[in-house]
Amino acid sequence: MTQVGAFAQKVGRFLHLKDAPPTLVTRSLRSAELAVTETRNDHPVPGLSDSMPAEDAYLVSLKLRDFADCECWERGRCVTKSDIRAGATYLYDLKRDPSYVIDKPFHSLFFHLPRSALDDMARQGGAPRIGELAYQPGIGHDDMTIRHLGASFLAALRQPEEANQLFVDHVMLALTAHVATTYGGLRRAVGPVRGGLAPWQAKRACERLESDLRGKLSLEKIAAEFDLSVSHFSRSFRVSTGLPPHQWLLRQRVNTAKQLMTVRDLSLSEIAIAAGFANQSHFTRVFSSVVGVSPGMWRREAQGAPERET
Repeated sequence: MTQVGAFAQKVGRFLHLKDAPPTLVTRSLRSAELAVTETRNDHPVPGLSDSMPAEDAYLVSLKLRDFADCECWERGRCVTKSDIRAGATYLYDLKRDPSYVIDKPFHSLFFHLPRSALDDMARQGGAPRIGELAYQPGIGHDDMTIRHLGASFLAALRQPEEANQLFVDHVMLALTAHVATTYGGLRRAVGPVRGGLAPWQAKRACERLESDLRGKLSLEKIAAEFDLSVSHFSRSFRVSTGLPPHQWLLRQRVNTAKQLMTVRDLSLSEIAIAAGFANQSHFTRVFSSVVGVSPGMWRREAQGAPERET
C-alpha cells in the first residue's frame, strides 16, 4: 500500500488533484514496478500541471474524455496544441519533463512503465534492448489494444477488493508487451508457443494458486519458485492447463463454491467469502458468467429444493 500511495500522490500533485487517485501497482517483471491510476477532475483550477519526478520511464495515457485545445509542454516550453479525443492514447517521456495546461475537465488512465520493464521484456524474448519509444509529443494514437486493456483496469480500479493480484499482473504484463512491440519495435515471437511446465511444476503451481483463492500471490513470486521469468511462466502455465493463471484461479473459485453449495446450512454470502470472492455480489457476477446461471439457481437445481439467496 505504501508503493500504491507514493505513486498516487505523485500523480495527484502532477494534476493538482485534491485526493490521491485510485491506483494499482504490480511487479510483473523482476526488476520493475508498474502502476495504473485513474485521474479525473470535473472542476479543475486553470494552470500548468506540475512536473513528475524525472526518471527513465514513460507514462502511457488513455484519454477517457475529450479535451479541446490541449497545450502540451516539454522541458519548460510549449511543443504542441491540439484537440484530445476520448479513446486516444498518448505517450509521455518522464526524462523530458512533460506537462500540459489544465483549463478544462479531464478524465484519463495513466500507466507508469519504467525503462527497466521494457528492457526485461526484450531480454526475456532474446531481443535487442529497446531504444526510445517512437512517438511525437502531443500526438495521439488510435490504439484499440490499450482501450481494451484500459477498460479491464477501470473495473479493477473502481472495485479493487474484487481484483486479484494475478489479474493485475497479467493485464499489466500484456500492456507492457504491447507497448514494447507497437512503440518500441520489439519483435514478436514467431510461431506457436511450445512446451509447458514439467508435470511436477504444473502440479506445484496449481497447488500454490489453489492455496490462496483470494489471489493475493503475485505472478512474480510464483514464477520465482521455478526460477522462471513471469512471461515464461505465464505462457507455460497456459500451455499446460489451457488457461492463464488468473482465469484458472477463477475456475477454482467457482469449483470450490459448487462444493460448498452442497452444504445446505451455509449461506451464499458465507460461501462467497470461503471461495475467495470479495463479497456475495462479486460471487454472483463471476459464477453467473462462468456457469450461465446464478449460484442460487444452480444450488436449487443441484439439490432439488428451495434455496434462499442470502
